[in-house]
Amino acid sequence: MDALNSLLDGFGTALTPVNLLWAAVGVLLGTAIGVLPGIGPAMAVALLLPVTYGLDPVAAFIMFAGIYYGAMFGGSTTSILLNTPGESAAVVAAMEGNPMAKAGRGGQALAAAAIGHFTGGLVGTVLLVALAPVVARLAVDIGAPDYFAIMVLAFIAVTSVLGSSRIRGAASLLIGLTVGMVGLDRMTGQQRLTFGSLQLADGIDVVIVAVGLFAIGEALWVAAHLRRGAPRAIPAGRPWLGRDDVRRSWKAWLRGPFIGFPFGAVPAGGAEIPTFLSYVVEKRLSKHRDQFGKGAIEGVAGPESAASASAAGTLVSMLTLGLPTTAVAAVMLAAFQSYGIQPGPLLFEREPELVWGLIASLFVGMVLLLALNLPLAPVWARLLRIPRPYLYAGILFFAAVGAYAVGGEVVDLVLLLVIGLVGFGMRRYGLPVLPAVIGVILGPAAEQQLRRALQISDGSVTGLVNTPFSVTVYAVVVLLLAWPLLARAVGRSRRG
Repeated sequence: MDALNSLLDGFGTALTPVNLLWAAVGVLLGTAIGVLPGIGPAMAVALLLPVTYGLDPVAAFIMFAGIYYGAMFGGSTTSILLNTPGESAAVVAAMEGNPMAKAGRGGQALAAAAIGHFTGGLVGTVLLVALAPVVARLAVDIGAPDYFAIMVLAFIAVTSVLGSSRIRGAASLLIGLTVGMVGLDRMTGQQRLTFGSLQLADGIDVVIVAVGLFAIGEALWVAAHLRRGAPRAIPAGRPWLGRDDVRRSWKAWLRGPFIGFPFGAVPAGGAEIPTFLSYVVEKRLSKHRDQFGKGAIEGVAGPESAASASAAGTLVSMLTLGLPTTAVAAVMLAAFQSYGIQPGPLLFEREPELVWGLIASLFVGMVLLLALNLPLAPVWARLLRIPRPYLYAGILFFAAVGAYAVGGEVVDLVLLLVIGLVGFGMRRYGLPVLPAVIGVILGPAAEQQLRRALQISDGSVTGLVNTPFSVTVYAVVVLLLAWPLLARAVGRSRRG
């Protein structure tokens, strides 16, 4: 009941004319940027992060909620009309949505995706309202050893799940941890990796790291692979669903959230795995299996609903534990830190207006998303005609302006370029970007919790495993590390 009363207060905050305006601006900007080829939600949020600096925190995060969901829908539009997923979570939308578009049913595919996002986001946010306060209350009793164990789990999980190999994931994490060490030691005041530069004494701003790795790195990578003549977008058509389309889609819309939300809430969850799981489930349950691969609407409706629900799931661990489970959550955590706010168990007590205003704005943002984007789908399709050189030149320009706005220092632009080149190199050699961003954000916090745990235990390593919770988390870590070996051994025994 307390959660319901708090949510009603949050609606009072989110529905003020000013905040409603920022939610609408966020949805429109997020969709407009997310619909452009090669730009996913993480890059859209990172690119627009500096834009919110002049706003108060409540308005800024209400705008972020709109950007998040708008960019996810925009990525689906690109996948369906151009067969160019802006991120890995939008791959499944391309698998079925693009054949539908080629068959003249692009409008129906966009409508199924939009309603799927609305349904998944609605169910996911209801689960967020129910679970987040409970998790926050339980997390208050978590001590330094437990927090360190959770962060180790996040590091191991994100390096194990993402990328083509664990070694590449670990290398990316190591890059992030190294960047996170730059600056003054929080406990001793000793300079680390500053090379005698006073500008680096405060460390490298997480916003610069996020924009550099996502926006600059991606823009340089795509620019290096530009070919003459961009792929031609397919006309969207009228975004409207017939009775048969609704009959085939409604169950998929309702199943998706219960697949997507749990994966979004766990470390290294995100929307990639649940979208593929949802696709497999819909294919098995469908009465039209022969249409899969040729434009089955269930293959768009279910995965898009799962993706949107997973976005709500990421906010559970980010708001209650301060743990980002996706790239977008990592960028949003950087935004919280730029306002001097630290997400965690006490956030619901210290910043109730901000938290519940943000959660209420998710409901508002989803309604705006559906109301604005269904009729505007043909307009977004025209944005796909922007020549790629102009597009990525604009991204580089806005990223540079945003980085300079962070501190007003020329050195920030140099750091942005250097980190962007690092991001380009990571893409060149197949290193996932998310572990690096999580390493930058969680690395200093993990070091601090490790030191606290060792201080409490007088330097004894057993102080890291002296609670049932930490032992349980480390057991999960061991299982994650050993799972490939176990799976290989089981496979050999079956073949034998």
